[in-house]
Order: sequence, then structure tokens, then C-alpha cells
Amino acid sequence: MSLLALAGTNSAASGSYDVDYSLKFETDNTEYLMAEGRPAGTQTTWTWSCWLKRTEVNNGAVAQYIFSAGSDGKTGIYFRDDASYPDDRIFIYVDEGNTLKWIGQVNQSFRDTSAWYHIVFAVDSTDGTAADRTKIYVNGVQQTITFNATLNQNVSTRVGDSGGKFSIGGKVANTGYGFNGYIAECVLVDGSALTPTSFGEFDNDSNIWKPKDVSSLSLGTAGFHMNFDDSSNVGAVKTGTSQGNFDKYNLSAADQATDTPTNNFCTLNNNSRTNGNIRNQEGGSKVTTDGGSGWCSMNATMGAKSGKWYWEAEHMSSDSDNVFWGVAAVDDPYIPHRAGGYYLGNVAAWTSMGLYSYNGQVYNGTWQNGTGHLANSSNDVIMFALDADNGYFYFGKNGTWGNSSDPTTTGGTAAATLSTTQTNPWTDFIVPSVSVFQGMKTTFNFGGYTAHTPSSAASDENGYGAFEYTPPSGYYALCTKNLEEFG
Repeated sequence: MSLLALAGTNSAASGSYDVDYSLKFETDNTEYLMAEGRPAGTQTTWTWSCWLKRTEVNNGAVAQYIFSAGSDGKTGIYFRDDASYPDDRIFIYVDEGNTLKWIGQVNQSFRDTSAWYHIVFAVDSTDGTAADRTKIYVNGVQQTITFNATLNQNVSTRVGDSGGKFSIGGKVANTGYGFNGYIAECVLVDGSALTPTSFGEFDNDSNIWKPKDVSSLSLGTAGFHMNFDDSSNVGAVKTGTSQGNFDKYNLSAADQATDTPTNNFCTLNNNSRTNGNIRNQEGGSKVTTDGGSGWCSMNATMGAKSGKWYWEAEHMSSDSDNVFWGVAAVDDPYIPHRAGGYYLGNVAAWTSMGLYSYNGQVYNGTWQNGTGHLANSSNDVIMFALDADNGYFYFGKNGTWGNSSDPTTTGGTAAATLSTTQTNPWTDFIVPSVSVFQGMKTTFNFGGYTAHTPSSAASDENGYGAFEYTPPSGYYALCTKNLEEFG
């Protein structure tokens, strides 16, 4: 069995320590965490560490803040993408007392929406070397910074100031600079400028950077650790100071996710969109369109050449009447609309296939007319079962498979058959894909998080995923833990 997390460098790692939960943030919903009245700490020396997975990049946002501190949020790090800096680099700001100072930017773009990143930001203003007073590490590797300025020696920053504010997933005093994606394992260490090895390590077999257990790490007076494992209070501090928990702004148990750096789930791939009219929201689970006209498309971040895989989508009332759900070859220049039909992939390479929401017809080279189709309407949950081993693709609705098909019967009646122009194993990775007409929207559930909260939270046979309906026997959620077991 083969599975690909497209372009993901740290998508999975073997090892004994598992991160069980993350928290989904969405700037359009003004979702962030905030702690006020913080205890006094060591303002000259501290370390911030977190794991994060981006889900929307190149969206024209001035900044997506990872964290900020101070009454006005003038200390923090963020991804920037605007007309002046259109390349999603990490920017660093650190207050010297009350004076805002732009330290600089990391000389690398971070646009991968398939992988988890580990960010470590270490500050030590007592260091005699100016360039060493602020350090950034990504996935265990120190990053080169283009400095605009350096901290003055022995200066006090706003991190650790008595009674100060600290925000995660947004900027203090500016709710328009929120993060889009998932954040896990947030750690603030007070009084020490640490290296990444305090929080992670390279896997001996894969050389992939993976998390370490930080429960025994000394956090200092004003430090804290958050792992988002308490669904009753996703702002709870796991260990650390007596400052109390973080206040939740538009965040709840529904935003707790099992998409983590040790089990990376498939999401929609912002980098695959055909144009800027299509957007990827809600942790990579929701497709919307902003203006424009005609059809636009987006693929998912994970694909398979073999194996059996399951996922779901929701028909969102009349807003999903012109949606085409299906699969496509990852390397094809997908064309969402052509004379004679709707396509998720380039038919010159192989025939894509999918289910058209308006009338429930299946397209597989031609429109499959006849009985057993899945006309769908408001709030219907559409089921997808991809048998890449045998070349079958099944569609279902609300717990019933269409055309009297049975995904568990090899060679049984299937809704669609993968193109015979390819061989098995397939020359291209097959990825979930969607085409959406102007003004339409739909949600997906790949198992790690969905904007459509399932009522049953059914998992696959390995215990992964939270679906509306139980995946067929032998079919699995698209996540790296399943790859580790079957690969």
C-alpha cells in the first residue's frame, strides 16, 4: 500500500511519543486564545515552541500570527503574505520595553499545506553577539534571518512582563491577523533560550523531525504548556504557571482536532487551486468561492496509488447544487469545465471521475445514466470509498451505497471504474478532488477535522477518523498512521 502526503517533509514519524490533539484556528471566524494578567517572568530570556499546520496561504492576508505578547501585541512571530512581501515568510517583532522593533524575516517561504512545521523562537538579549539574541528554528534547523534590526543587549521584552497579555493564533489588539490552520503542543519556557532538541528529535529510521515529550521540561516562573486535550476547555493550560487558563474567543470543543504532527490527516490543498476565487477554510475541510464566475477546482493533500480509502462530504443546502466531488490524478492540469461535461482532471492523461451534486449522476468518461444514482439535497452526507488496488470508486449517501454497490466485495458492482489507460499500480497518485461553481460551497471530512461535526464520530478499523458513517471493512482514513501500518 502506498500513500503520499504531497510535498510534506515532516508528515509522519515513528516513535513512542504521540501528540493526540491540536486546535483548529480560522481567522474568518476570529478564533484565538488570550491570557491576560500574566505573572512576571524573565523578560530578557525565553523560548516559544509550537507545532503548526497551515491550511490557507497566499490569501492576501497581511499577517497570520502564531503568537503575540504585550498590551498591543508588538512582540510576536507571524507568516506574512501581502503586496510588499508575497512569499509567506516568518516575520519577527520584539518590543524593547515600549518600543516596537522589527527584527527581520526568515529567508525561506513556508507554503506547504500538507505538512506540520515545528517552530522554535528563542530570545536572549543578554547574549554578547547581537545576531544571536533572536533565533528561529524550523523542523530542528536554525533559519537564516535577514535582520532589519537587532535587540539591544540586556533589554527587557514584553514577554514575561507582569500583568501582560499573551495571544495564540492571533494578534493582541488586532483580531484581523489570525492564523489559518492547526496548532499543537504550545510551550513557553521562561528564563532559558533553548534549542529545538528540548522539544523534538530526528527519527532514526526516517530522519523526520518529530515531537518529544515535554512534560518534564522546566518551564520557569511564567512558562506554560498547552496540549489541547481537554475538550471541555480547549484553552486549558496543561502545566505551568498559576496564571489560569487562556480565554477562548470563538473556539470550542468542536475545534479540537486529531490532525497532529504524529498523525497527519488529509486536508484540502490550498496550493492546488485553479484560481483565487476558490478558498480553503475551516482547517482545510470547507470549500467556498469568493466572486468570479464559472468553475474552479482544488485537490487534496494526500493521494494513493494502492490501498482502500474512505472520506465524506456534505451537501450544504442549495449552496452545493453545483459541486462535483471525485478524484483526479495529482500531476494533471485539471480542467473543471469543458464542452460536453465536467472534469476534475485532464482527460488527455486519464479519465477523472466524480459525482455531480445537482442530479447525483456519476461522470466516468461519459455521464452514467440509469438507475441507482445519488441525487442529493440539503445536509446529505456523501460517502466515498476508493479501492485503488482493484480500480473501483464507490459513492454513497446517508449510509447507503449507490447502485446497490458493496465496497467490501472485490469486483462487485461499483459506481465507477478507474481508467484503463493507466496500469496498476497507477502511474499517478490519485487524490480526492472537487470542482465548485461560482457561489457554491461544500465541506469534506477526511477524519482529522471537519466543519460539519459528525453525530456518530465513527472511526476506521484502526481507530482513526471521526466520520458520520462507519467506513467499510478494510477501508481507512487518509492519514499517516495508516501509512505507517500498511506501507
